[in-house]
Amino acid sequence: MTAPRLNELTATEVVHRLARGETTARAVIEACLEQVARREVEVMAFTHLAAEAARAAADALDRRGATLPMAGAGLGVKDIIDTADMPTGYGSPIHEGHQPAADAACVALARKAGAVVLGKTVTTEFANIHPGPTRNPHDSTRTPGGSSSGSAAAVAAMMLPLALGTQTTSSTIRPASFCGVLGFVPSLGEIPLSGVRTAAQSFDRIGVFARSVADIALAFDALRGVPVAAVPQPFAPRIGYCRGHLAERMDPGTAERLDRLALHLSEAGAEVSDVAVSATFLRLSQAHQAISSFEFLRNFTHEIEHHWARISTTLREGRIAHGRACSHTEYRAASQQAMQARGDIASLFAGNDVLLAAAAAGEAPQGSATGDFQFCAVWTVLGLPALSLPLMAGPNGLPIGAQLLARPGEEARLLAAAEWVMRHGIG
Repeated sequence: MTAPRLNELTATEVVHRLARGETTARAVIEACLEQVARREVEVMAFTHLAAEAARAAADALDRRGATLPMAGAGLGVKDIIDTADMPTGYGSPIHEGHQPAADAACVALARKAGAVVLGKTVTTEFANIHPGPTRNPHDSTRTPGGSSSGSAAAVAAMMLPLALGTQTTSSTIRPASFCGVLGFVPSLGEIPLSGVRTAAQSFDRIGVFARSVADIALAFDALRGVPVAAVPQPFAPRIGYCRGHLAERMDPGTAERLDRLALHLSEAGAEVSDVAVSATFLRLSQAHQAISSFEFLRNFTHEIEHHWARISTTLREGRIAHGRACSHTEYRAASQQAMQARGDIASLFAGNDVLLAAAAAGEAPQGSATGDFQFCAVWTVLGLPALSLPLMAGPNGLPIGAQLLARPGEEARLLAAAEWVMRHGIG
């Protein structure tokens, strides 16, 4: 078997190789930049590439010689997350060339841990649904998903091992599914949002894209600013399978693929049982639209009032129109509904360690539309930590993710279960 090129290593492997003196941070970053040069014309994952700054940061790490938790790992940063040394345009011509004065907290924490930022990755307009130029690395005629388009595509194209995204509805989980990488969002509030352009404060979370569960665990600790712990020990989990949930919105064959995955995991040693998503939880999709649209409208008042002509028709007729149609009374009622549902999460899990559900309707669709967000709406309102795992392939051989979810605050259990599932899952 051919040894992987340095750009194909996971972040964890990079850290270990640096610690053993088998390579240098500069060599790793050069390999990543070479891969960007090979694929970027087709994939268009970056809105700003900071090659010289990345080389300088890698050289500084090599001179320092001390082992850091993320030492030498290349990192992409979604372009709604502030960076002190790179422009942050929020996916909109309104803010093109905008230069923040400071790093967002998550970027500062990643750099402190030794990550090397290669550049800013493409986001949809204000992390909504109007697409950017990024293409799916597996098929350039298809969407990479959104809103964290460039981050998912860059990791899938082996340009770097890690990238930061965000999620207000499904903006990490869905592009991870379409691009065939791992996508992770933690419980609400676990990773600080200071310096991230707010879409809807009730739901916004930092997301992480990677190619291994170990890398997700590494990044999660570093981005929380806590000591990096060992990867949670994998175990055969009790899985509540949300059989048939949103099957009417899935592409032909996706539900059957999930059924086969659930059966395979059961045969491999997991305890799998069907879980029904009750009407109490299904109604949260409408609550999500009310809350997110109401909050988005207020958070972007400046742009709406002063730059209306530079906002896409997609955004005007979608999120902004929904926000205008939602009264404060309806917003408060939806917020109360969400709060009550969160109090009933235990009944949804019914004693299981994790839930298994679809991450997306199926393969990445043709064109630039970013895909159906409904497969995460309920889970987002509940604030569940979630992972999209690249465990299935569709009729065209393109990736389809399976979504694994845990109770709020149980990220360690989720990661341990995910590692087991990745070892025993099927393609």
